[in-house]
Amino acid sequence: MVRDTLTGSRIRERRMIAGMRQADLARSVGISASYLNLIEHNRRRIGGKLLMDIASALSVEPSMLTEGAEAALIASLREAAADATNVQAETDRADEFAGRFPGWAGVLAQMHRRVGSLERTVETLSDRLTHDPHLASSLHEVLTTAAAIRSMAAILAEPGDIEPEWRDRFHRNIHQDAERLADSSKALVNYLDESETDDDHRGVPLEQVEAYFSGQSYHFPAIEAGEDAASVALDGLDSSAARAIAKKMLDGYAADARALPLQAFAAELGEGDIDPLHLASRFGVDFATVLRRLATLPEELLPGAAGLVVCDASGSILFRKAVPGFALPRHGESCPLWPLFTALNRPLVPIRRRVAQLGRTAAEFDCFAIAWPQAMAEFDRDPIYRSIMLILPVDSADQGRVAAQQVGSSCRICPKSGCSARREPSILSEGF
Repeated sequence: MVRDTLTGSRIRERRMIAGMRQADLARSVGISASYLNLIEHNRRRIGGKLLMDIASALSVEPSMLTEGAEAALIASLREAAADATNVQAETDRADEFAGRFPGWAGVLAQMHRRVGSLERTVETLSDRLTHDPHLASSLHEVLTTAAAIRSMAAILAEPGDIEPEWRDRFHRNIHQDAERLADSSKALVNYLDESETDDDHRGVPLEQVEAYFSGQSYHFPAIEAGEDAASVALDGLDSSAARAIAKKMLDGYAADARALPLQAFAAELGEGDIDPLHLASRFGVDFATVLRRLATLPEELLPGAAGLVVCDASGSILFRKAVPGFALPRHGESCPLWPLFTALNRPLVPIRRRVAQLGRTAAEFDCFAIAWPQAMAEFDRDPIYRSIMLILPVDSADQGRVAAQQVGSSCRICPKSGCSARREPSILSEGF
């Protein structure tokens, strides 16, 4: 049932909420009860002055009775249905549900938004609790101090007399540990508060570099103009480790820019689907260079945002450029089903996969990946491989046309059931 035929259902629900009889409403707007009955059962269209009179009699805005009133609500209901697992909702009747039960529909939409917000929080905290070295050491300090206080308090609570000298020593130790616990807790709270508004976690060089590149929109006009990478200011990179990583990445950016000049490369992009293999053949460069170059182009040259992930042979993430809708863990333990890791099993073979990442939103992405040796290996030496993956969002009109492989962000927050690649139970699974 389409939305423009549900005005009658909305009138009926609003009338019942107001506690009015059908005959009373019909009389107040100057029509017969039988005609109103036809309207309420969506057998007669309604508009103009009659709609205005009915809305006035029901003390609601006319827009509450028309098709556009619940557009956002209906979209939220359909999004909630798409994100549901192990439940098949009647999405073709979302309009009817929103029209007949606007209150319950609003509750469901609100709860879906809240669940999405909580999942994002869980995702962030889970990643940080597992990998943030400062947070881990701070929590260890708090727990260790609390355990020491508890042990000494248990001794004092035991029956029997304790010599004054030992009692005073225990009291002194408890007092000192309590002060240390207070200081540790305060420092931990301050760190968490600062982290909420600061994406650049100090002390982690790679994250500082990622924040620096993000601040530059991953594009450096000076290098594009032919200047040396050493001329780029590394503002905000305090540690020598972060500056060393950034210089190495900028040298790579400069090499890619020389191999694929911006104007010539942009002219070959054209319109429609991006074909990295064609671009690599056209400019005589390797596939990985094209993927890196596409991810660093100005946004106006691409049909949409582009994400990028680089890892080494151990699977450790070396660089990441996030793209909306595709969750990239800041640290390791990413989904092993990503084409990024598949490429490591097939070095020098370009891979293209349509993937749908499970989570709070239903979105599809075209992923291009390849693994390559960093340098020519010596005799009797194994090559050192790296892998790269370009992530391009699929237009909503094209989603569903190609079978997409389901992937997650990381096992801990992935709702997929029956996955042979799962390493640990998901904290978002049912029955956790």
